[in-house]
Amino acid sequence: MTNTQSTFTLNNGVELPVIGFGVYQTPPDETAEAVLSAFETGYRHIDTAAAYGNEKGVGAALQRSGLDRSDVFLETKVWTVDYGYDETLHAFEKGSAKLGVEQIDLLILHQAYPQNFEKTIASYKALEKLLADGHVRAIGVSNFLSVRLERLLNETDIVPAVNQIEVHPYTQQRELQEFNREHGILTQAWSPIGGLRTYNGGETPLTDSEINAIAQAHGKSPAQVMLRWHIQEGRQVIPKSVNPTRIAENFDVFDFELTAEEISRIDALEQGMTMIPDELDFDAFGIQVPEA
Repeated sequence: MTNTQSTFTLNNGVELPVIGFGVYQTPPDETAEAVLSAFETGYRHIDTAAAYGNEKGVGAALQRSGLDRSDVFLETKVWTVDYGYDETLHAFEKGSAKLGVEQIDLLILHQAYPQNFEKTIASYKALEKLLADGHVRAIGVSNFLSVRLERLLNETDIVPAVNQIEVHPYTQQRELQEFNREHGILTQAWSPIGGLRTYNGGETPLTDSEINAIAQAHGKSPAQVMLRWHIQEGRQVIPKSVNPTRIAENFDVFDFELTAEEISRIDALEQGMTMIPDELDFDAFGIQVPEA
C-alpha cells in the first residue's frame, strides 16, 4: 500500500507536515507569490530564515492567503549575528514581526558556530525560554554536526526537535542522520533534490541516470523520485521553487512508492561532502538582520 502519511510527530508531540516549502534564495519581491502558489498547491509548512531576507514576503502571503493561522506551520532561523541570549530573544521579536504572527511554530539556530560556541549555547537557551513561554511551539538547529549536538545536549535541557541538514542522493550524511535518530531528532533535508550543487556549478542528482531510470519506471520526475526516497526513509523535505508547475510537481509524491531495491540503488549514489563546511566564519558573510 502506498504511504500517504502527511505529517511527522516531533519529539514534543507537535506535528510537522512531511513536505515543506522552502524560500532559500527566493528574492524578497518574489517570495509572496511563490508562497501563495505553494499554499494553493496544498503546502502548509513554510521554511524561511532571518538570513534569507524574505520573512516579510512569507508573512504577506500568509495574510493574503485567507488560511487560518493554525493551518500553517511557520519555521524560521536565527542567524549568527543574533547569537547570544538576549540577542536571540530579540531575534524572535524581529522574526515574528516580519512574519506578522505572535507565535512561531518552529524556531531554529541557522548554524553551529564553533568559533563562539558559548554564544551558540546561550542562543539555544534563549530558544528554550521562548518555548517555555509559549512564543514558539518547537525549537531546533540546522547544520549541526554530531560533535556540536553532543555538546549542545550536555549543556542544555531540551533535545532539539529537528536538525535541518543537507541531504540528497549525493550527500547523505548517514552517521549524522543516525545520531539524530538515536536522540529523537527529526532530520529535515534542505536541498533535498541537490539543487545547491547546481548553484555552485556541481553535478546534480537531477540528471543522474539511475534516478532517471527509476523515475521513468514510475512515470514520475527525478525530483519526485528523490522526494519520495526521503519520505520513505523518514526525513522531512523542504524543496524550493518559484515556478508554479515545479511547486505543484514537488508536492505530488503520495501516489506511488519506491521498492526496497530502488531505495538501495539511490542509497548507493552517495558521494559525500556537504556544501556547507562546519568551520566557516559565518559572520564574515556580512549578513545583517534589520529590525522589522
